[in-house]
Amino acid sequence: MSEKGPLDGLLVADFSRILAGPYATMLLADLGAQVIKVEGPGGDDTRTWMPPVRDDVSTYYLGINRNKRSIALDLKNEADLNDARELAHRADIMIENFRPGGLKRFGLDYDTVSAANEKIVYASISGFGTGQGANLPGYDLMVQAISGLMSLTGDPDGSPYRAGISVFDVMAGLHANIGILAALHRRAETGRGQHVEVNLLSSALSGLVNHSSGYVAGGTIPFRMGNAHPSLFPYEPLPTADGELIVIAGNDGQFRKLCQVLDLPELPDDPRFGRNQDRTANREQLRPILLERLATRTKDEWFRDLIAAGVPCAPINTIDGGVAFAEELGLDPVVTTGGIPGIRNPITFSESRARYELPPPGLDEHGEEIRKWLRS
Repeated sequence: MSEKGPLDGLLVADFSRILAGPYATMLLADLGAQVIKVEGPGGDDTRTWMPPVRDDVSTYYLGINRNKRSIALDLKNEADLNDARELAHRADIMIENFRPGGLKRFGLDYDTVSAANEKIVYASISGFGTGQGANLPGYDLMVQAISGLMSLTGDPDGSPYRAGISVFDVMAGLHANIGILAALHRRAETGRGQHVEVNLLSSALSGLVNHSSGYVAGGTIPFRMGNAHPSLFPYEPLPTADGELIVIAGNDGQFRKLCQVLDLPELPDDPRFGRNQDRTANREQLRPILLERLATRTKDEWFRDLIAAGVPCAPINTIDGGVAFAEELGLDPVVTTGGIPGIRNPITFSESRARYELPPPGLDEHGEEIRKWLRS
């Protein structure tokens, strides 16, 4: 296995901040790209997003900025601006999440940069695109609200809830990376880069998958169902003797296995429950039957026996439990980079490996050496 990552040799000029862009560039850096993180004099906003902290540094910042080098540049300063332009002209990839058009006055927009560097793959991440939504600030919570996700999250009779993470920032960062890699593939054929544009709202509507499809293809506006699934049952937490367990019957065969473990062999032959669409339509009749049997044993006992029988189920862990379970499975979820623990890059390769070499940088930690290189 090669010690070099699959993106070794690529230079990324990272003009992004907060989450979507930095998450994307960290993944690229893990895979071997050289990432130079450009920050304003005050630094990335997430440096101040605390608690929690580790050694007085925000863990939010630490979680999405390893394997990068930092330079602080004030784009209103002529010398700093020249350094920023030189970096963009040398880069293979540039990522930015300024408001659309915000970099044009500095000569760092796609048209200007690509005129000097035709190989550049230039990725822009915005909240709502470059048209009528260009002036809207691009915060994930806004997009969760506007896209409809919050209308789907929470108890049916309660208030809408946001997701527990900035899900569309992460999704947009992943979409940006897919676009970047596709543009790099195309560049290998043409020698020219291109502009990759991603916005959080479009990522959200794509990521709402079955719900957005249900509306645009079926004319159905979904609604909050708590932990229930609109198209499957069971597919939710169900109470046992000592707590809830996620129980899933994703198809008729899994339901039959579930009934065997629960000692309810007659249920799959009941016309109300035999097929998924029947179980979904008659869930209020089926639920009490399942609950009565599940109440006879603990969640750990059911988990052991259901998994052994091939029935999808899961305990509801806190984050520490999730990390511990991944460790039990041998997934080695935690890596240490320069003494800073973080979560392993989720991608593995047969012929190369991710790297964990540089801890998240201090503000302008590498500024002197990067300036010297840019001016040479």
